[in-house]
Amino acid sequence: MRRFITLFIAIMVATAATAQYKAPKVIAHRGFHKVEGAAKNSLNALKNAQEAGFWGSECDINLTKDNALLVVHGAWHPDKSSSPRVDVQHNTKAEIQAIPLASGEKVPTLDDYLTLFQSANGTKLIIELKSHDTQERETEIVERVLAKVKEYGVESNIEYIAFSKHICSELARLAPKGTKIAYLGSNLTPLQCRALGCTGIDYNITMLQLMPQWIRQAHALGMSVNAWTVNSERNIRWCVKHKIDYITTDEPLLATKIIEEMCH
Repeated sequence: MRRFITLFIAIMVATAATAQYKAPKVIAHRGFHKVEGAAKNSLNALKNAQEAGFWGSECDINLTKDNALLVVHGAWHPDKSSSPRVDVQHNTKAEIQAIPLASGEKVPTLDDYLTLFQSANGTKLIIELKSHDTQERETEIVERVLAKVKEYGVESNIEYIAFSKHICSELARLAPKGTKIAYLGSNLTPLQCRALGCTGIDYNITMLQLMPQWIRQAHALGMSVNAWTVNSERNIRWCVKHKIDYITTDEPLLATKIIEEMCH
């Protein structure tokens, strides 16, 4: 009898979870940059994502040698080998901004980004805080980014992601209650991520395909699941079929089209 009750409860929980599942939300990876005049992490990429109405737009934040908060992927700018090229965290804001983005735009500051984001019209901003040399430096970037977000009055529309376990735990300690935080590293179970204070996992699509049980485990813990960077039609469809909550992609138009086809 006890086994029957346990099975019945499991079936009811699974049914409820299926009924509650909503279509994945699309996050433009480093903004909607596949548009003429835009580049990854640029102001135009954020503006394009807002105007297209995507659920979210992701960006990367680094702390420079002279303590400026820049929206740049790093650890080197530009990302790919070229000359000149600078180490983002060990050079100054002026040295980094002297090298334009591929679109000709200047590397934006976090102030530039948050000023534009204030007119986001519902688009969420997903901020990745990059790993730094020391835990002290990582605590500093957490404190300074949280202060900036509060200053601009956009706390309720910001979510955070990081590869650093220390950054995730510091976000959980210092951010307002209810702030959404996801770990990117792909090497921890959902339960271990929750122990860090995370509200979700944000894993490479390949890892989630290897460990699909982590999707179910995360959901059972009340955590969200994001997959990155999902650019092919096959992988987008896989995410929908496996009830991924968020899809981070360089192809947000394609992802939106497929999700609408499969979920509506």
